[in-house]
Amino acid sequence: MATRVGIALGSNLPSPQGDRLSNIVAARDLLVELMPPYENIKQAPIYQSEPLDCPEGSPVFLNTVVEISYDGTADGLLKKTQAIERQLGRNSVHQRNAPRIIDIDILYFGSESHHQEDLIIPHPEIPHRLFVLKPLADIRPELVLPGNGKTIADQLQHLDSDEAPLSLVTTSW
Repeated sequence: MATRVGIALGSNLPSPQGDRLSNIVAARDLLVELMPPYENIKQAPIYQSEPLDCPEGSPVFLNTVVEISYDGTADGLLKKTQAIERQLGRNSVHQRNAPRIIDIDILYFGSESHHQEDLIIPHPEIPHRLFVLKPLADIRPELVLPGNGKTIADQLQHLDSDEAPLSLVTTSW
């Protein structure tokens, strides 16, 4: 049986194939290819956000969240998302929080918890990032992540962050 998985997508650099929006769409399309037949994707609107904890002068991001079904392990999905990042032009060696063509982060993997060096699920930054909480609340407001007794909507409502407000880019993509 497939597991429902939340994945954050972000881009703040154009790729040789297109702009930031096309990078997000391409990542979504490749994630859909990982899904079992007849499963549905949920996708949040795309928002623009100011860079957070990034090098000075970093361009603004486009961010969203998708939820897919995946029939495999969290480690297997991590390898596949990293392969998608490389396929879309992200360098495998990169400075932390440096500008990037695509960033794919596994937010949750059903009700599982993982605490490995290269994979922590649920993603520890979810409760602290407006650019993740808002799109996640758009598609799964009632979701309660393992180890957290609050819904995503409640976490968003009580978020204490210095992040600039998000700008809606598109709801149809």
